[in-house]
Amino acid sequence: MLSPYPNSSKKAFGRVALVGKYQADGIQERLKDLAALLGQQGCEVYVESSTASHLSLTAYPIKKVEEFAGAIDLAVVLGGDGTMLGIGRQLAGSNVPLVGINMGRLGYMTDIPIQNVQAVLPQIIAGDYEADTRTLLAAVVMRDGKKINQALALNDVVVNRSGISGMVELAVRVNGSFMYNQRSDGLIVSTPTGSTAYALSAGGPILHPRVAGILLAPIAPHSLSNRPIVLPQDIVVRIEVVDGREVIVNFDMQSQTHLQSGDIIEVSQSEKTITLLHPRSHSDYKTLREKLHWNEYPSTF
Repeated sequence: MLSPYPNSSKKAFGRVALVGKYQADGIQERLKDLAALLGQQGCEVYVESSTASHLSLTAYPIKKVEEFAGAIDLAVVLGGDGTMLGIGRQLAGSNVPLVGINMGRLGYMTDIPIQNVQAVLPQIIAGDYEADTRTLLAAVVMRDGKKINQALALNDVVVNRSGISGMVELAVRVNGSFMYNQRSDGLIVSTPTGSTAYALSAGGPILHPRVAGILLAPIAPHSLSNRPIVLPQDIVVRIEVVDGREVIVNFDMQSQTHLQSGDIIEVSQSEKTITLLHPRSHSDYKTLREKLHWNEYPSTF
C-alpha cells in the first residue's frame, strides 16, 4: 500500500526517533548502527529521551515521547514486545507509526530481525511496507464511586489474585447486562493483539489483528463451564470485585492497581489506536508458526 505518512517524494519518513530496551546487551552499538543507517537514507534522527539517558547516547538530538506528535514521522523500536507495548501505549492516538526490530527473539509486534535491518528498513523508509492498525483498551478503576486510576492497555487488562491468596470472586456485566459471578484466579480482558499473550495461556482463542472484538478469558475458573468469549468491540465490560484478598488489576503487566472488595473496573475499546509497519514479506501466520512451533506443510501444499 502507499504510505499514508508522506514526507517527501524520495522518502515516506523524514524524521525518525529511535527507542531501545536499555537493559539488552549490545543495545547501544545496535542503536548507533541504526542511527547511521537512517542517516544514510537522508533521515533526521532523534533518540527517545529515556533511551538516551540510560545509554548515554548524546550524538543525536533527544525527544521526549510526549513531543513526538507532529515532530516525528516514525518511531523505530529496538527490543522485544514488552518494549513495544510500553511505547505503543504512550504513542496511541499520536499518528506516529512504529516499526519493531528484535535482537534475536522473534516478537509478535517486533517482527524484523536485527540481521535483516540493513535490507528491510530502507524499504520501509522509502514507503514500501504493510500497515497494521491495532486497537487498545481503556480502563477505569472506581472505588466508592470515585475514580482512583485509569490506563490504556495494548494487550490486556487483567484482574487477578496474588500468588499466595485464594480465589477471587468477580461479578461481570456487559453493557449493563449481568453475565456471571465467577470464582477463579482472575479474568483477562484482551484485545486481538493480546490474544497471543496471557489470554492464550489461559486457553483463549487467537484473534487475527483485524478482528474487531474484545476477548474475555477466565484464569483457572472454579466452574469449567466458564469459557472464553469474544464480544463486540463497542461494549463496556464492568467487573466488580465481590470477594478476594490481595486482588490487583494489571495493564499490559507493566503497571497495576491494588483492589479492594467493592472496587469496579470498567473496560472498553479506546478511541486511540497505534499503527505498526511491517515489511512486504510479513505474514501473521508465519509469525504464529515460528512462535508457537506449529507444524508446517511443504511449500507446494
